[in-house]
Amino acid sequence: MTKLAVGTENGNPIELYYEDHGAGKPVVLIHGWPLSGRSWENQVSPLVEAGYRVVSYDRRGFGDS
Repeated sequence: MTKLAVGTENGNPIELYYEDHGAGKPVVLIHGWPLSGRSWENQVSPLVEAGYRVVSYDRRGFGDS
């Protein structure tokens, strides 16, 4: 599980879970409400196979963030 610290609130860390796959030009996949980064799982492999770097994350309060 990969998390990135993006700040604090009331002394508590704010961390976002993300996944980073492949290399090449980046494609950032941002989920909508009320989903998580897992909503993109069927798109990640084809994009990586096409030569892209694919980054997806769980917005604050969703999924593993």
